[in-house]
Amino acid sequence: MKRLGPALILAVLFVMPTAVSAQDDEKTRDKGIEKIEEIVVTATRTEIPVGEIPSSITVISSKEIERKQKASVLEVLRGLPALDIVRSGGEGRTTSVFIRGAKSEHTLVLVDGVEMNDPISPGRSFDFANLTTDDIERIEIIRGPQSTLYGSDAIGGVINIITKKGKDKPGGFFSTEAGSYNTFREKAGLSGGNGFFNYSLGMSRTDTDGISAAGEKYGNTEKDGYENTSMSTRLGLTPAENLSLDLILRYIDARSDIDNAGGTGGDDPNHTYETKQFFLRTEAKVSLFDDVWEQKLGFSLTDHERKDNNDKDASHPDDLLRSSFDSRMTKFDWQHDFYLHETNTLTVGLETEKEEGKSDYYSESAWGPYTSTFDKKSARTTSYYLQDQVKLGGFFANAGVRLDEHSRFGTATTYRVGAAYLFKDAGAKIKATYGTGFKAPSLFQLFSSYGDESLEPEKSAGWDVGIEKSLWEDGLTLGATYFRNDFENLVEFDSATSKYMNIGEAVSKGVELFATVRPTKSLSVQASYTYTDTEDMATGKELLRRAKYKTGLDVNYRFLESGDLNLGIMYVGKREDNDYTTWPAKRVELAGYTLVNLAASYEITKNVQVFGRVENLLDEDYEEAKGFGTPGISAFGGVKLSF
Repeated sequence: MKRLGPALILAVLFVMPTAVSAQDDEKTRDKGIEKIEEIVVTATRTEIPVGEIPSSITVISSKEIERKQKASVLEVLRGLPALDIVRSGGEGRTTSVFIRGAKSEHTLVLVDGVEMNDPISPGRSFDFANLTTDDIERIEIIRGPQSTLYGSDAIGGVINIITKKGKDKPGGFFSTEAGSYNTFREKAGLSGGNGFFNYSLGMSRTDTDGISAAGEKYGNTEKDGYENTSMSTRLGLTPAENLSLDLILRYIDARSDIDNAGGTGGDDPNHTYETKQFFLRTEAKVSLFDDVWEQKLGFSLTDHERKDNNDKDASHPDDLLRSSFDSRMTKFDWQHDFYLHETNTLTVGLETEKEEGKSDYYSESAWGPYTSTFDKKSARTTSYYLQDQVKLGGFFANAGVRLDEHSRFGTATTYRVGAAYLFKDAGAKIKATYGTGFKAPSLFQLFSSYGDESLEPEKSAGWDVGIEKSLWEDGLTLGATYFRNDFENLVEFDSATSKYMNIGEAVSKGVELFATVRPTKSLSVQASYTYTDTEDMATGKELLRRAKYKTGLDVNYRFLESGDLNLGIMYVGKREDNDYTTWPAKRVELAGYTLVNLAASYEITKNVQVFGRVENLLDEDYEEAKGFGTPGISAFGGVKLSF
């Protein structure tokens, strides 16, 4: 099918404001209603209006997730600026997220303060393959080095998922949907609360026959199925006006059929991958001296279990695989926020974290059996951080410093400064940040047979500067940001020594543009464009799987006061990847592609909603990772019952 180029989306981005100006005299927005500014927490670890933040941040609300009918977090992130999403096959397959050209393991992923990154994965990254949108209130994505507040793994940015807190009288819902690839998905939730107790519970189940993970265009026809059962719980107590207690739980149990390295002959009918993940956090929050001093004391637990098994079959009579990966991370954190004056907030924090992991690997092939055991290893990091926030009229600034003491490599110091100025009368904002980051070597990089206990942490320095402008009573908002990140001391695998070494250096730089238009109360348009230029300083080549150009357009129309129609268009430009069907692997270029998604929902009654969507409406043939399949045009529909 003929591809829809980025020119069409860019035309909308720059032409739409002109069309809106012609309607500026219309009374399309409510008058006399004070706009309530969105509050976020990720940028400073304290509640702060988004307009006062110097950092580049994107916030996705639960309503937006529902309008787009996104069942997984990776689908929510896919269209966002400066994020590259790469999935190796269909639903449930390994998924990586790259922020502003950084590595996937340079992204710290949190759910209500629980670190989700897997300590036993080679780079200590998080695989987004199985994370659903159950019980999510909003997702905050902050770009650029964030190690000053969040330590290791936040060298490129932070994705913070905040779950729903129960309120008001008890209520709940049940929804079911079915669609292409014999897909069935059921979801249920229950929530409520009062001044003393609140609760929010969510559960979902997904079953699908899926597509061939190895890619049908290479002659692979065997379908690779996927199952996912996810549960989330948030419980809260407020025994006193100045004291609150929270318990957060999340559990994921998933199983996927996978194929060999993508390409011709990749089908494998009995290769399975099983994942179990458990996340827990308890937190106590107390305010003292008329809310001048607020303390948060928390404990978090992260537990990952993975199994990769492959039996012999007619197509692979010599191949057998049995492997398991187990990891755990425990963390205590104690944060103090001092609201010294309406112009000044001081934050002081202490964290101590222990990570541990082990793995077993056994395989048989034409070359004979192979066994590898990674005995349980651990590392501890103790951290101290300090941040000061200043607000003087339209001027907002923050500065922070952090010291991390790692039990293996020693200490790392990072810092970050940011400032913004809001021209209220002009509806404009200028902002700038500069920060440093570090990434501790993973347990695998330190202790495996390929590891080296003398490895030093990876380091980064990044800065950005931007401007935002609102017009027509916030009916139109435009923004532009330039960014640059320098990475050094990167841990890379050296084929000459078969060891991990600190030998990598890279640079990423680019521009992020966005426009938000609301010509009427019923219609909203969001558009974005990202240019990312990356370079491996050792080879002079672009970093793999990072698109230089990315454009997104999202249009939502509210009709008949009870229905929503959402159109999403995303263009991803050319990228380079490795082709592992040859040895040694050959570097190849992946073509750009355009995805169009359409979703609609309608509330028949207050308690009954019907919904449906079409994904990849243009039936685009594309690859996110070389040799792996992607879904063609597909349709889904269902019903939601509320009570």
